[in-house]
Amino acid sequence: MNKMKIFISLFLLLCLQSLTNAQTKLASIFTDNMLLQQKEAVNIWGWDKAGQKIVIRTSWNQQTYTGITTAEGKWMIKINTPVASKKNYEITVSNGKTITLKNILIGEVWLCTGQSNMEMPLKGFKGQPILGSNDLILKSVNPYIRLYTVPRSSITTEQENSKPSAWKVAGAEAVANFSATGYIFGKLLNEMLDIPVGLVNVSYGGSSAQAWMSASTLKAFPSIQVPAEKDTIKLVSRTPTTLYNGMIHPVAGFAVKGAIYYQGESNYEDPDLYEKLFPALVKQWRTEWKKDFPFYYAQIAPYNYKQLPPNLEGAKYNSAYLRDAQRKSLAQIPGSAMAVLMDIGEEKSIHPMNKEAGGKRLALLALSETYGLKGFGAESPSYESNDIKGSSITVKFAHAANGLTTFGKELTQFEIAGADKVFHPAKAVIKAEAVVLSAPEVSNPVAVRYAFRDFVQGQLYNTEGLPASSFRTDNW
Repeated sequence: MNKMKIFISLFLLLCLQSLTNAQTKLASIFTDNMLLQQKEAVNIWGWDKAGQKIVIRTSWNQQTYTGITTAEGKWMIKINTPVASKKNYEITVSNGKTITLKNILIGEVWLCTGQSNMEMPLKGFKGQPILGSNDLILKSVNPYIRLYTVPRSSITTEQENSKPSAWKVAGAEAVANFSATGYIFGKLLNEMLDIPVGLVNVSYGGSSAQAWMSASTLKAFPSIQVPAEKDTIKLVSRTPTTLYNGMIHPVAGFAVKGAIYYQGESNYEDPDLYEKLFPALVKQWRTEWKKDFPFYYAQIAPYNYKQLPPNLEGAKYNSAYLRDAQRKSLAQIPGSAMAVLMDIGEEKSIHPMNKEAGGKRLALLALSETYGLKGFGAESPSYESNDIKGSSITVKFAHAANGLTTFGKELTQFEIAGADKVFHPAKAVIKAEAVVLSAPEVSNPVAVRYAFRDFVQGQLYNTEGLPASSFRTDNW
């Protein structure tokens, strides 16, 4: 009997020692090859037993940082990062037993989020190619671009950690399976800034805006039903809160410079709601990151949406209304800008093959607005004002200081209407940064629309080659 007691005591002691000597657990986003935001107090966090002392040491300054886990077992420690560098560093994290994170870079980190047009990998979806992808993949080896993809997760409760993943160094296999839009964006930033760039891809095909928002934020939208904890998720990418819970909440606080966003296709049926949801989403994310980071987004490309089940057709089911909601959101979202894709849409594919245009235009916005580079075009022409004189109406555009152009094509996509609210094709004449419109059927014009169709190929550009957004001046 005494021998049995001794055996049990030894066994319990060994178990206790094993628990005591176990490594602390890091959040999934902290792995070898990661890239951290430069010149910032960045958060490192994880889990351990309550009251455990955690020690972090950074190789770039040999500095030590300490913290204690909470009663719930979570710890979070801020460390100071240096200026961007092409040197590789290490970080050690210890609770008595050490974890060493290797091959770490310091540079600029960007969040890449949205639905399938952000998620679409550079190799393309099956049977859906991306123009020029093979050459981009072939030439992608770059130790100064780092890629991280948060795995898909749709769940009704907020998750403290995301599913396991790993930071990867840019190269053919890693890049082929990473967001095409995100990679093209980051590649141009790396090239122009000549500093390391890290990209965190948090996207899910077919997702709605409300799926990326928290339950507390959605309280302001009584028409949106938030699922209870034990509810069945019937639509994994469109159920409110579920992608926020599984993918955004677990990485909120990982230091980023800014965000790029490509989403809206799954909200085309309700553009009026989206006009309110989208700014609320951005405000929520910035609040959670505790930083008013730059937010650049892609306007959805034209596409024949009525071919999608349930084959909706009619005024508000024209996706031009959703594009217009995105256009008008610029005024509601400080520190934002929109990449216009009016010229790359495809009537029969919701995934445009020309991903280089979107990624590049988002990068131009960041290079100009965030990093202050000058001398090139970054923003698309945008409707500014109109002036009615007799039977003609002159529409003036911003971001067209060097004038507007169609690159030699006829400009046929303007329409004007009188008080009867009936739109007629307008004769359009470009004059510098303005377009003068008239139509024989409209003697007293009151409203203008440009390219306001579900599927259309934009014709109007500034001389830098950036297309004008579709727009309307009416609210009919």
